[in-house]
Amino acid sequence: MVVTLVCPLFLALLFATSAFAALQSRSPEAYLQNGNFEELPNPRFIKKTKLIGKYSLPKWEINGLVEYITGGPQSGGMFFPVTHGVHAVRLGNEASISQTIKVKPGQLYALILGASRTCAQDEVLRISVPPQTGDVPLQTLYSLDGDVIAWGFKATSNVAKVTLHNPGVQEDPTCGPLLDAIAIREFYPPMPTRANLVKNPSFEEGPFPIFNSTNGVLLPPQQQDRFSPLPGWIIESLKAVKFIDAKHFNVPFGLGAVELVAGRESAIAQIIRTETNKVYNITFSVGDAKNGCHGSMMVEAFAAKDTFKVPFKSVGKGKFVTVSFKFKAIAPRTRLTFYSSYYHTRTDDFGSLCGPVLDRVIVFPVA
Repeated sequence: MVVTLVCPLFLALLFATSAFAALQSRSPEAYLQNGNFEELPNPRFIKKTKLIGKYSLPKWEINGLVEYITGGPQSGGMFFPVTHGVHAVRLGNEASISQTIKVKPGQLYALILGASRTCAQDEVLRISVPPQTGDVPLQTLYSLDGDVIAWGFKATSNVAKVTLHNPGVQEDPTCGPLLDAIAIREFYPPMPTRANLVKNPSFEEGPFPIFNSTNGVLLPPQQQDRFSPLPGWIIESLKAVKFIDAKHFNVPFGLGAVELVAGRESAIAQIIRTETNKVYNITFSVGDAKNGCHGSMMVEAFAAKDTFKVPFKSVGKGKFVTVSFKFKAIAPRTRLTFYSSYYHTRTDDFGSLCGPVLDRVIVFPVA
């Protein structure tokens, strides 16, 4: 378990090939129709903030108590952050909004949405694209000015009905998730190569934010590889991990990386094909996103029966280290898992969780 460095030329060639392939497969993201809710409802169909009628919200179908919100201070002393525009919608008890969109059968997609809770700790957003449904917990605020969330699904026909639902019943019937932007991104399944058994190793395929978001994109917990918004990877933890992009953060390599923002409750994994009793080399990079996350960090990695600990002292300068270990496979499938040992918050915003950055995971057999 001695830390070593892999040949820089080999890594450069490998990365260049994977990055080029990712760029070739990249497709544009797009808002859903009136996905930022800036197309105003007819004044006849709104009473104060409450929308009246199933089709009162342009391009959407609504059910239950749905409010049309203008961001900023609210009556009662509340403040609603609407980061991605001026207007948003709030889903009251058992309320929902839905829209039917065109998709490609068998294609992987991610819905990317600005969402946050407004008044109750236990708020949940239920996302449904039949036959898939998932609950996204909103009780943890990862940033004070609103979070962006990605949720993955696989299309089963050429149309899909997207429904966003508040399944909760609060004492205040208007209490519920605030949605201020909804978009969709198309993915292509990443594949391993002879040089690297890891799919999407440098996170070049992911839910890149189409909004003017400087907070990254949260990947909600317990999402499996088959429909993950981070293709190839499993979000297996109790809390979210964060996908970050090179435009807004310091990323060690390429266009994307993962920030482990919730300590041991924030973990990603991937199951790779291996040969029993064969020895493999695993290489990955750990750093900081240059986002005000300081302190002593530690990333723990697991492969077969081996555990690897990588300490990293962050001073918020965007530095990183690349480490290499060896492990012996004990089965035809080996699970790789990564998580952060400690909890961190940003020095300039103690309400925002942060953590070490993981990038460019490489696994190949030792000759």
